[in-house]
Amino acid sequence: MQHWVFGYGSLIWRVDFPHHDRRRADVRGWARRFWQGSHDHRGTPDAPGRVVTLVEDADAVCVGAAYRVDEAVFEHLDHREKNGYERVPVTMGLSATNGAAPDGDTVDGVTYIASPGNVAFLGPADMDDMVAQIARSRGPSGSNRDYLFQLAAALDDLGAEDRHVEALVERLRLPGAR
Repeated sequence: MQHWVFGYGSLIWRVDFPHHDRRRADVRGWARRFWQGSHDHRGTPDAPGRVVTLVEDADAVCVGAAYRVDEAVFEHLDHREKNGYERVPVTMGLSATNGAAPDGDTVDGVTYIASPGNVAFLGPADMDDMVAQIARSRGPSGSNRDYLFQLAAALDDLGAEDRHVEALVERLRLPGAR
């Protein structure tokens, strides 16, 4: 059986799993925020990095990538998206490509969300504090700064705007933010 998976963070640009189709997609009612701590990829238990999760926001539309995958892929994704993330059902709007669904179709699928109840959840913080944390954090998957820049580049490739991500990038590029 095949399923749709919505990626809004590293799943957009670090695609290390087999898939049958990839589409630009969006989910409504969710906003992307750097509110999840990363103890295992972009930070350490003593110095967590910040990675994205989705938070409910009735007016928001989060753009990302949707992948049509076989059931077996979830074993890999569930391991990759550990550290507080859980599979959550979502409805996503798909953009046209060579796949089966025409432009504008909606499909049901899942995404991985780190909810406020998980132990690694950091929540909102002052932008300058988030930038400082991202600037200094590094983990087994690399620097937190690279995660932010790769996400921003991937969103740009999708033609997606995200003011939260853009504001962090702008501030991180300021002198003294390093």
